[in-house]
Amino acid sequence: QVQLVESGGGLVQIGVSLRLSCAASGRTFSRYAMGWFRQAPGKEREFVGAISGSGGTIYYADSVKGRFTISRDNAKNTVYLQMNSLRPDDTAVYYCAAGVSLVMMKPSEKTMYDYWGQGTQVTVSS
Repeated sequence: QVQLVESGGGLVQIGVSLRLSCAASGRTFSRYAMGWFRQAPGKEREFVGAISGSGGTIYYADSVKGRFTISRDNAKNTVYLQMNSLRPDDTAVYYCAAGVSLVMMKPSEKTMYDYWGQGTQVTVSS
């Protein structure tokens, strides 16, 4: 069992940066690929990016490529989402998720992930 807790969300203005964290329980964190998803009001939950257990492979959605960066610190059981140049359409609840390494074959597919956090709200105000 893996428990995930996101933090770092908040209300920010256009163009600023924000870093989200996702802390995981357990001693096998490095075995899990980690994904970030987001869900805006009235919309489907969408893929933001994913990182392999070793951190050597990373994927991003086209909408965030070049602005967002995913990283992980396996010694701290934590994955990060650095978000730069935030825009109003980045407003959403952001979720982290964990899955076994097969996740990286279809990282944008929500059903590939076994564990989800509760989410953290990010609001970008104009």
